[in-house]
Amino acid sequence: MVPFLLAFIVMSVLTPGLTRYLGTRVFYLIALLPAGAFAYTLTQTATVTAGGAVTQSIPWIPQLGISLSFRVDTLAWLLALVVTGIGALVLVYCARYFTDQEPSLGRFAALLLAFAGTMYGLVTADDLVIMFMFWEITSVLSYLLIGHYTHKRESRGAALQALIVTTFGGLVMLVGVVMISVASGTTSLAYIVAHPVTTQMGTWAILLILVGALSKSALVPFHFWLPAAMAAPTPVSAYLHAAAMVKAGIYIVARLAPGYADSDGWLPVLVTFGVWTMVVGAWRALRQYDLKLLLAYGTVSQLGFLMIAIGFNTRDTALAGAALLLAHAVYKATLFLVVGVIDHRAGTRDWRKLSGVGRSAPALAVIAFVAVASMAGLPPLLGFVAKEAVFTSLLDAGVGGSGWGYAALIGTAVGSVLTVAYSIRFFWGAFGTRKKQPATVLHASPWDTLLAPGVLTVATIGLGLFASVLDPLLTPYADTVPGVGSLTEPPYHLALWHGLEPALYLSAVVLLLGALMFRARRKVLRLQAKVPDVIDAGRGYGKAIRGVDHLAARVTHFAQRGGLPQYLGTILTVFVLALGFAAFVNRTWPDTIVWWDYPGQVLIALIMAICAVMAARVGQRMTAVILAGVTGYGLVALFAFHGAPDLALTQALVESITLVIFVLVLRRLPANIAQHNKPVRPKRRLLIGSLVGLVMGTIGFIALGARQFDSIAGALPRLSVEEGHGDNIVNVMLVDMRAWDTMGEVSVLIVVATGVASLLFVSGRNAVVPRLKESRSLRSAANRRRVVADPELSSEGHAVTRQAFLLAGRKNDPRSRSILIEVLVRLLFHPAMIVSIYLLFAGHDLPGGGFAGGLLAGLALVARYLAGGRYELSEAAPIDPGKLLGFGVILAVGMAVVSLFFDGLPLESAYFTATVPVLGDLSFGTSTIFDIGVYLVVIGLTYDILRSLGSEIDRQSDNDEIGPPPDTAPEGASTTTPEQVTR
Repeated sequence: MVPFLLAFIVMSVLTPGLTRYLGTRVFYLIALLPAGAFAYTLTQTATVTAGGAVTQSIPWIPQLGISLSFRVDTLAWLLALVVTGIGALVLVYCARYFTDQEPSLGRFAALLLAFAGTMYGLVTADDLVIMFMFWEITSVLSYLLIGHYTHKRESRGAALQALIVTTFGGLVMLVGVVMISVASGTTSLAYIVAHPVTTQMGTWAILLILVGALSKSALVPFHFWLPAAMAAPTPVSAYLHAAAMVKAGIYIVARLAPGYADSDGWLPVLVTFGVWTMVVGAWRALRQYDLKLLLAYGTVSQLGFLMIAIGFNTRDTALAGAALLLAHAVYKATLFLVVGVIDHRAGTRDWRKLSGVGRSAPALAVIAFVAVASMAGLPPLLGFVAKEAVFTSLLDAGVGGSGWGYAALIGTAVGSVLTVAYSIRFFWGAFGTRKKQPATVLHASPWDTLLAPGVLTVATIGLGLFASVLDPLLTPYADTVPGVGSLTEPPYHLALWHGLEPALYLSAVVLLLGALMFRARRKVLRLQAKVPDVIDAGRGYGKAIRGVDHLAARVTHFAQRGGLPQYLGTILTVFVLALGFAAFVNRTWPDTIVWWDYPGQVLIALIMAICAVMAARVGQRMTAVILAGVTGYGLVALFAFHGAPDLALTQALVESITLVIFVLVLRRLPANIAQHNKPVRPKRRLLIGSLVGLVMGTIGFIALGARQFDSIAGALPRLSVEEGHGDNIVNVMLVDMRAWDTMGEVSVLIVVATGVASLLFVSGRNAVVPRLKESRSLRSAANRRRVVADPELSSEGHAVTRQAFLLAGRKNDPRSRSILIEVLVRLLFHPAMIVSIYLLFAGHDLPGGGFAGGLLAGLALVARYLAGGRYELSEAAPIDPGKLLGFGVILAVGMAVVSLFFDGLPLESAYFTATVPVLGDLSFGTSTIFDIGVYLVVIGLTYDILRSLGSEIDRQSDNDEIGPPPDTAPEGASTTTPEQVTR
């Protein structure tokens, strides 16, 4: 199972690239993977039929008892066959459904394949936490698949609605997952079911998990997201919303039923919401003219039917529910695929615009008829067998003394009458002939368009005719569900014919009433029109979302008006009140006070304090920035004097980068502070600032006396050498001992880069730094001497020569150029890059590391930009900064994952040590690769910010200028300058 899950991940990543070369034929290729998983699952049939299970487990987080555990028993075997078999057929269907010109075809194929792999992982996972991870991944993937047509507002809205509803249920379910795991002391699903938690905590945990199941399987009141999701392409509807995703809620109920079907609240919740959903969904289906929407509401109805059958606490209903689950997946996927063919070939799904489709596409009509007949419960199809089993089991439960059995039987019978009516309505609407409507002619379909629905149709017929063969395959699961009515003699078994029994008569009545209801469809429609929509979950969702938006707007208007000063004032006031109160009630104070460690410390602190006060008082922005920078460099001095060269080096580089960023921003701001709007309430600001400083100082003072146990710092030198193979404790902690923290910080840096760039690139986030059109000629010319005619430099008028130090410098306004800066940058750029690489590799034993090295390389890029402008920045680093950021993250995250393949923990380091001639003993570890990732991320961040705040603002400034650019002389004027360059 694990190899297949890895294959799904790898193939999903490769699919977009393969699509560029194969087009729609890529679907044939990727369909082989779920088909292979289907075949592999079939090989486990003998084991699961005998009541056994196939298990695999890889330790993951042993401290929490979480492992990558997978288990295939009868239930998992059935669901795995459904999600992989139908998944493979749907992928084959996609090859003809889409064209090579389909937008984002590669992304769609990758997402659909990834969804198939995620569902395979969900139904086979034996660890409750791992199962929940797959559960939430399906929500995200369904959001992306439903919103495939990103240019359509309907698709985007439907995708967001599905995500919000299912995620809400997932969050509630997460609470239940945590509670049941804590109560049982394990995350193993098999153990939790085999040893049910009977306490009050266990009952509430199961009810919370049921909320997640109801939302995922679109039961009332969460049902409205499923019809809206029909905005997705038809293959998505056929797979996610008929055979796979909506079955996740059914699956978790079926998984927990053997242990918790007798718990308080289980049966009332499932029967009540199941019956309600079955009737509401079928009632709404009778009002639809869109064939796809009709099937969507029919799916909602059938999901309620499934929830009743699979969740009822008897052995016979469990067997019937498993059969109904398989039948529904097969016939409903078939019908969605049929609608896709009609929609593509007729150009509409509105059956009022269709006529005589059955005559022009008889094969398609036959396939649809078989699927519709199975959905209505006609013999000899699998749907009939499953519905007979449900009726019989519920009737037996009622006779056995269960009032809920009678309630479920009556509700499902009423819902089945409506099911028959909308089934006939679907077939008549799709394939019937209408006198007032011109005949709809469908051209012949390619064989592989009908392959998937044809195979599913054969399965519907075959599994119905040979239901007795299916019975021993599903019985092992049913035997695990104890409960009222499960001890009938002989036990119920699946078969096409059980004789003249009450369920058969009930089925006949249901079919007759359903046919009569369709015959009186006009009266039914008039009746439906008279019934007011007192409760509409879809409208309720819309009102709730609008209400939240309105409340957010009101709160924002109340709390965030007044500009940045008020925002900061609010934040700092809350800080003072919260931490000030905590400091006031604190009873832990240092025993002694050390005012300073050395006299120079007082002098540095005094300078920092004076500069901080002056920064708040000066009237010019640049002066304020420089004074604030002095406080940062004061920290550099303090770190250096305290024996922390790594911190001092990093702080110095960060402060330098920060100053540059401030300068880049200040170019677009007035020189003077408060030039247009004078500060208001300065005394209030002074009070807030003073209180913040006082509270922060008090908190720091308290922290010095808060330690109650010995520090672990004493063991760090030994751990650094023995475990991290490095003498630099700081760097070893960053890339080894506390690598999780570093990876989180790297993620934050990427978010910062993305946010800054997205704010600045108003014309498109993918804009690139411009490169010189004549870069090749300039590069060749830069390698030879230039002749400069300058009478002022040569009194005799002789020509003197000089070297062009920067390639792009001559694109700038001559008045803004500095030959001194250009020379210095040309001399220092390459040494700075070499030193940055030295810091990267030497940081494990000496001051440095990936962060410090990346900052130094970033400063080198800053120098190139300041000297040569935006064109020079591109010449210095002709690469997309996003690729640097992405590759850096891949290296960092890759090191977290690779160790799992060698039975290690995430981010566990490995080292290679050898003696090399001349160089001596060398040690290289995976932590160094992690540090290289950090190095690339920091460079990419600096480059991206330079590209945003530097070159992009330059470009916007150039566009805003009026008149010719600086290097363009007015017409008729001389173009000769004192530094005329000739080639």
